[in-house]
Parts: sequence; C-alpha cells; structure tokens
Amino acid sequence: MAKNKSISEIICDYIKKQKLSPIPVQTLNEEAVSTRYFGGDLKEFIAAAKTLGAKGIFVEELYLEDDEFYYDSGMDDEEYMALYGNDDCNCGCDCKCKDKKGKKAKDDDSDVDGVWFEPEDLDGLDLTLLKPQMAKYIDRIGECCGARLTVPGVDRLEVEIFADWYDKFAELVDEASEIIEEDPNGALEAIEAMFKAEEEADKSVKKIAAHPPKKTAKSKSKKK
Repeated sequence: MAKNKSISEIICDYIKKQKLSPIPVQTLNEEAVSTRYFGGDLKEFIAAAKTLGAKGIFVEELYLEDDEFYYDSGMDDEEYMALYGNDDCNCGCDCKCKDKKGKKAKDDDSDVDGVWFEPEDLDGLDLTLLKPQMAKYIDRIGECCGARLTVPGVDRLEVEIFADWYDKFAELVDEASEIIEEDPNGALEAIEAMFKAEEEADKSVKKIAAHPPKKTAKSKSKKK
C-alpha cells in the first residue's frame, strides 16, 4: 500500500512541476535575516518567485508540537512585570500594581474566589479543557503539518502552507484562546463547571453499579 504523502512532499512535487528546485532547509536564526511575508497562496507564491528570478526555493518542514495544545499569551515574564508590576510591592513607587488593584476593585465584577485574572495569568492552560475537539489531534503530535517556503536573497520572501487538518486544528486553538482573552475568569468557571459535571456523572455510575436491578418474577422463573 502506497504511503500517503505529507503536505511538505506534495508542495515539493508542485514546485518541481513549476521548473523550480525545492531545497530542504532548517531555520537556525530567524532574526538574522530580513524576511518579507507573502500574503498569497502557493500558486501566487511560485509566480512571485519566478518574477524575482529564483532558481530554487528553500523548503522547511513544520511539525505539530505538543506545546500548541496549551495557551500562550505571547507575553514573557519581563513583559508581564513591566505591564503589571509586583502586587506585593510596598516600596511607594509608581509601578502599575496599584493600577491593577484599583481596576480590580473598581471595574471587575466577575472574580473567581475574589481573584481577578488577566489572560497572561493563564499561560500554559490546557486548551482541550475549553475545546475538547482538540484532543483528537494529540495523536498527530510530531507529524508534518506544513512547510515554510522561502525565496532566498538579501530580503527573503516567505510563506507558510499548512495541511487542511492543521488549519482546522488552528481554528480550534484560536477559538479556545479567544475564550480566555475575552473573559479569563469565565473560562476558568467553565472548566470548573465541566469538572463538577464529570464528578456528578461518575457518582451516578457508581450508584448504579452498587445497586443492580432487582430480579423480576419472569427472570426468576427462567432459572427453575
């Protein structure tokens, strides 16, 4: 049985048909070059490459990674501290922790146990808790999901092409992330409610198992 081709192999085949050479590469330092991101599709990218006089195209395979299943606000620790400061600060400075506390007391009425959350506070949250449909993609971790194509030059022209299944996965990631960004406290409440519902369902199953149905007169008569 013939092996199904990955999205990267399909793209390389198409590049060859267009009389261009696909050149496998790996990006070592994205900040070391000036990159122009192309806004069109694969066919338009190939046409642009030919217009630029390219003889070949760099092809870098992209893979589904396990950290894509967890929320990432894009804010690192230094940015977080610069934005919100330190809630325990008692130094009398003008850090923004006072503003955050004031906003909590004044504007927010959706606290969970008296705690006011920012999306950045939920970095690392398992997104499958908000979008259970994502769980079906866990088996695809490590699978090729797309390719990054680059026209080499001083200013690189670049586009990323993904498999259809990855596009669907990415939509679920965006939807789950949007839930967090619109209402972090509401997202946590929804997860808590889901866990409680599962606990109640487990209790119901245990009760049924502990109390088997009574034997009817009909079932008893069959044993005689």
